[in-house]
Amino acid sequence: MDLLVDIQKTLPGFELDVHFETGQDILGLLGASGSGKSMTLRCIAGIETPDQGRIVLNGRILFDSQKGINLPCQKRKLGYLFQNYALFPNMTVEENIGFGLGDKKRDAQRAIIKKMVTMIKLEGLEKRYPNQLSGGQQQRVALARALAIEPEALLLDEPFSALDDYLRSHMVQQLTETIADYPGVTLFVTHNMDEIYSICNQLVVLSQGKIEAHGGTEDLFRSPPTLISAQLTGCKNFSRANYLSPFELEALDWGIHLITQHELPQKIAYVGIRAHSIEWATDEKRDNVLCGWLKATSETPSRITLYLNVKNETLRQHDQQIQWEITKQTWSALRDKPQPWNLYCHPVDLIIV
Repeated sequence: MDLLVDIQKTLPGFELDVHFETGQDILGLLGASGSGKSMTLRCIAGIETPDQGRIVLNGRILFDSQKGINLPCQKRKLGYLFQNYALFPNMTVEENIGFGLGDKKRDAQRAIIKKMVTMIKLEGLEKRYPNQLSGGQQQRVALARALAIEPEALLLDEPFSALDDYLRSHMVQQLTETIADYPGVTLFVTHNMDEIYSICNQLVVLSQGKIEAHGGTEDLFRSPPTLISAQLTGCKNFSRANYLSPFELEALDWGIHLITQHELPQKIAYVGIRAHSIEWATDEKRDNVLCGWLKATSETPSRITLYLNVKNETLRQHDQQIQWEITKQTWSALRDKPQPWNLYCHPVDLIIV
């Protein structure tokens, strides 16, 4: 199973220009709102038409601008799960699931519907209508409908956006289990980094219609190749950087030298560190230590985000702000300590751009 996408389309404010290939590994499309994620899926599905390019699924040409090929949606053998699920309100669970099975005999339809209902664990709810279901149940019905036609590719467009946090985490696990044995191509669109990391083996990072990064999900989170891809994968702390030696750089905005674990390229622009990767340093003489003064805090039920100013006497400019995410236990031990606090940046956690 493989999918090739190489398309261009002019849109208000930017031009969609994407090229990628994927196989059976679940591919995530990550980007901010308006980056072109959903538009890419809509072009693959045939809902939108690219201005030019090619889309090829398992050797079948779905779209080719030069050859004048543009298969209609129903002939592309795709399953599409929309953000709002798009269930038919006047159809029951079993009728929604069986909507795309009209070319099969009635006995075959019933067997597939029964199999899908069992798969999504909605036995006994077959006769209910969408307004009689919870948001999570509606999503499962929409997923079953998409899989019932045995698609060659499954397109998931922000399927958890309408769910609350508790239900979202539950559904992420259930979706992963449901599609674990799916033999086709799966594309998963979201702007949620946790969902991408949990579900997808491969990742495409989109910004303003262009691909910023493409590769293994863990690799891209560990070493994003560009500033934008680092930001979109959740890094909040950056400083302009200068190369000093193969394993040392100068963080200009933070006013310190940093030791790295891996050899540096001579052309570097930024160094970053994720807010949760910063540690509390008790040894003032340790390498890679910043001094921070607390300016504000932001609290969630389980964690605290500290906003600290890092003084930079060398540049003589406004203090650079650092975000530091810690547990409430660490906050309880730290909050009454005299400032400035020493913040340690482990060499392995530094992001070099």
